Amino acid sequence: MTRTKVAIRVDASAKIGTGHVRRSLSLAQALRTLGARVRFVTRNLGIDSAALIAGQGFGDTMLLPAPSAAFEPDPAIPHSEWAAVPLERDVAETAAALQDYAPDWVALDSYAFDARWHEGVRDALGCRIAQIDDVPDRTTAPDLLIDHTYAPDHRAKYADWLVGRTRILGGPRYGLLGPAFAEAERYDFHEEVRSVGIFMGGVDAGNHAAVVLDALDEAGFAGAVEIVATSANPNLVALRERVARRPDTTLSLDLPDLAAFFARHDLQVGAGGGATWERCCIGVPTLLVVVAPNQNTVAPALAAKGAVAFAPEATRDCIAAQLAALLPDAARRRALAEKSRELVDGQGATRVALAMLAGTLTVRPATTDDAQIMFDWRDDPATRAVSRTSGALEWDGHVAWLDRVLADPGRQLFVGTIGGRLVGVIRFDFSSEDRAEVSLYLDPALHGLGLGPHLLLAGEAAAHPRTVDATVLESNRASQRLFETCGYEQVAPDRWVKQRS
Repeated sequence: MTRTKVAIRVDASAKIGTGHVRRSLSLAQALRTLGARVRFVTRNLGIDSAALIAGQGFGDTMLLPAPSAAFEPDPAIPHSEWAAVPLERDVAETAAALQDYAPDWVALDSYAFDARWHEGVRDALGCRIAQIDDVPDRTTAPDLLIDHTYAPDHRAKYADWLVGRTRILGGPRYGLLGPAFAEAERYDFHEEVRSVGIFMGGVDAGNHAAVVLDALDEAGFAGAVEIVATSANPNLVALRERVARRPDTTLSLDLPDLAAFFARHDLQVGAGGGATWERCCIGVPTLLVVVAPNQNTVAPALAAKGAVAFAPEATRDCIAAQLAALLPDAARRRALAEKSRELVDGQGATRVALAMLAGTLTVRPATTDDAQIMFDWRDDPATRAVSRTSGALEWDGHVAWLDRVLADPGRQLFVGTIGGRLVGVIRFDFSSEDRAEVSLYLDPALHGLGLGPHLLLAGEAAAHPRTVDATVLESNRASQRLFETCGYEQVAPDRWVKQRS
């Protein structure tokens, strides 16, 4: 099978930070795990982004030419100065860097380009475009928009900016976290704050980590503190000096991932960027500090949900006031930990990758080795709620049923896979040589990715019925849309039929 080829266009700089590269790498790792090829395209804007990418094992990176001295920002794009080159130049250079690669997808993680970039690269390469974003401040025209920040309605959030038809994967469920977070040790709550972790971003050009240290002292916290930073931080000399003056305070540089760091402290203080979702996944009480305008929406919304505390200003007095209230309040910190963990499960990058690779879904015959995962998916409350038989399954009965199905020549049972990852189950019960009733269900963790039509069509191709019947609960609008999309006709309130050629 031909491997799907994905290109990722992303930069890092003192203005941009390193968070865009980090989340793009998380998506790249998930894509690679599922069998896709990944090529990065980046430009050195003062931080060696190519080295950051290579450090995570991605050697196929195209480095674009350095920016020229003269550059006039585009007034239609608020962050255009982040690119350091005109949009048209970036389109031409990106397309040239990918011409031989012929990508199926190009994923852009930048606020510096608008719909003209999407359309230009799509036209030049004949590919689909994914945009990783969270700032609706310019026109965008991707095929897929990934925004892992919290919003009540992502479609409404981007309503004034989307051009053409765009699919949106929105919310912390799609948090682009590294693979370590899915199985990482979660924070074990303690009534007392024994130590505090501080991570203010990969660059922290404003030296906010030192401000947080001052705020901790003002709030009366005398315990251990660990600050995490990277070599890209322009304030390392001053930060080291500040750390040296405070007892029981350490500075950790360039950690490969932050999962263990987040889990080992009883309170985290951090900037409201992409690491927010990592802290939520680990379930550690967090004080978010707003250090950039785009964080002024997400941080208050998360605070309103009870998932974080937040300081609206990155000043010593504002942070200290929040710390003074939070440090002695064990009940509040416990509630923050529990609520934050509900938002993020660490599977977001895999979900996004599966959505991008949905067209590669294939089916294979089920075996008895699939019994456990089929049981777990079918017995999940979300699956039972839309099934004709909604009662809980019993294991021995399930195993006996599976044995009967596998032994029956009039029934065909398949599991759907993407890159070796099992994603769903589909069954055909034949009433005659060329007519069958179909039923299917997905891994409940993968709902909303658009996998259903691919599973249904792949199953039909494998089973070869001429006529396919389906029973769908009248209340199950999602399944009704699925069968309609795949060419089924509704012949009764709960019955759908398809005649295959």
